[in-house]
Order: sequence, then C-alpha cells, then structure tokens
Amino acid sequence: MNIKFKKITNSIIKCRKCPRLIKFSKKISTIKRKQNISEIYWGKPVTGFGDIKAKLMIIGLAPAAHGGTRTGRAFTGDKSGNFLFNCLYTAGISNLPTSIHKKDGLKLNSTYITNILKCVPPDDKPLSLELNNCSNHFDNEIKSLKNLKVIITLGKVAFDNCIKFYKKNFIIDKKLIFKHGVKYYLPDGKILIPSYHPSPRNVNTKVINTKKMMNLLIMAKKYSKL
Repeated sequence: MNIKFKKITNSIIKCRKCPRLIKFSKKISTIKRKQNISEIYWGKPVTGFGDIKAKLMIIGLAPAAHGGTRTGRAFTGDKSGNFLFNCLYTAGISNLPTSIHKKDGLKLNSTYITNILKCVPPDDKPLSLELNNCSNHFDNEIKSLKNLKVIITLGKVAFDNCIKFYKKNFIIDKKLIFKHGVKYYLPDGKILIPSYHPSPRNVNTKVINTKKMMNLLIMAKKYSKL
C-alpha cells in the first residue's frame, strides 16, 4: 500500500464524525452474535480493500453488522459477501470463492471493493447527514484509483451516492436511473454499471441471482480490460 492510501485508510479508521454510528458499532461489538461470541469484533469504521492499481471498483452501501463490522473488511463474513465472492471467483476476479477474515489470503485481480458508508447504520438505514459526512472518504478513494475504468454499484443507495460524487466534480446533463446491468458513460470516461445488491433478501426473492451477477461481472471485465 502506498503512502496516499495509508493516509486514506488511517483517516477512515480514526473517523468519529457520526456519534450514532460509532455508538451502534460499539454496541454490536459488545453484545455480539451468538455464533461469534468468542470473537473480538473490529468495531470501527471499515476501509476499502484490494488493488490500488484497480481498473474495477465495486461499491456497496455499508459494512454488515456481523460481517465487516466484525471482521474489519468489507463484504467479509456475511451472506452478501458469500454470494458476491463466489461470483467474483467464478469470473476470475478473486483468487478465493469466499471472504472469511482479513488474513484468509484473499486477493483481487485489479479490483478495489469499498462501501459508501464506512460504519454500519441501525436497521441498515443511514441518515443523509451520515452519508454526507462519509462522502469525503469515498471521494478520496475514487480520486486515488488512477487506473480506474469501471464502477459497479451494489444497490440504489450506492448508485445515488456515486452519482452525487460525479455531480460535485463534473457537469452531468442527463438523468442516470438505477437499473440493473445498464451501462452509463461518465464525464471522465469511466463506465458506471448499477447492480442489485446481493443481500439475502434479494437473493432469496430472486431479484438477483448468480446468472444475473455473472453476466454483469463479465461485462465489467470486458470494459475494464481485466
């Protein structure tokens, strides 16, 4: 990791801008989940991870209460991550089909994974103020990925906040609508591909399935030239 990304990572971990989120993370880390009762939870803001020379960026909403908040790594140790990494492995984007903990040997092929919000919100519902507070971290991440070609947003909130970043930095004169698998060309030449979030609810109700996700990842690989 280069010096710039170390600074970004440290500023995320040390961030205390949102008292409600910090309090909730600590509460989860103290009470814990039954099957993880003997584990020491991360319990702090969760940074992005992956290749800092990434051509592909995958963005979720926030760390899961007993996933990223427990393990300290986005999409790690929860059902959404299980679905996502199985697809990433099949697509040749990750070297492992699972993401269990920080030292499991997982590596990403020219890909960086992060969340719009770095802390878990109660009921998975962040406040506008919290999203605004956290936007600076996301801005720093995306601006530091100099080789980035394609962005996948998992879920509408991630999509909307990615668009918000672009509207702050560029002129966008067309309306970009969240729709799974469509392709938008952004003002800086990058391609934005919205995806349904691989949450257990979306997977169980077949809003998203392996075939849909694989088709989207294959398209993202093609345009990012992975």
